[in-house]
Amino acid sequence: MPNITKYNAILDALLKLLETKKIQTISVSEIAQTAGIGKGSIYYYFSSKNAILEALIERNYQNTLETAKKLTTQENVSPFTRMAMIFQACRSSSLDAFADKSDLTQTSAYEDSVLHQKYLTYLITELKPVLTTIIQQGIEQGQIHFDYPEALAEIVLIVLAVKFDNTILPSSPDEIEAILQGLVSLLEKGTDNPKGSLNFLLTGYDWNGTDSQ
Repeated sequence: MPNITKYNAILDALLKLLETKKIQTISVSEIAQTAGIGKGSIYYYFSSKNAILEALIERNYQNTLETAKKLTTQENVSPFTRMAMIFQACRSSSLDAFADKSDLTQTSAYEDSVLHQKYLTYLITELKPVLTTIIQQGIEQGQIHFDYPEALAEIVLIVLAVKFDNTILPSSPDEIEAILQGLVSLLEKGTDNPKGSLNFLLTGYDWNGTDSQ
């Protein structure tokens, strides 16, 4: 039976190394040394360095995804309120994934963006069926009028994830605010809701990078 303490030590070691190094330059030997275990033990838990990275990404979003999945069972709560909670989850997950790095060179910035893309791809893939279910429930309840719930879920998540992460296509705080307010406006029109009625989806955000209370 796998030792959960060693398993997490390996993930913690990679996370620590990523604070100062690029994933391409990190070796399995370094991960093992940082974790304080033998290199051979790594392969008992993971087949490769990429498998360790994938497990780290999965662990990073575990709580977010568990919370999101629970939202699908709360049909007594407005679908838009549940969507707002998913918006917040995307925001919090993006802030927590990696510390901000303001001293990146052009090459390292590209490598960092590739790593972030792995995180975003996982988040979007896992949250898409959750948000699709919530939209479908809204359609069945007559609160949402839209013919393509799955497509709507993917569009919303792509915009949210990319703009909240803000590394793949960097934007200024004003640009992020304008884009997300545009998304809300499209949601209002696409779901047949009055103008301004869904502004609450984006309340509580400081567009400079922190949540406002």
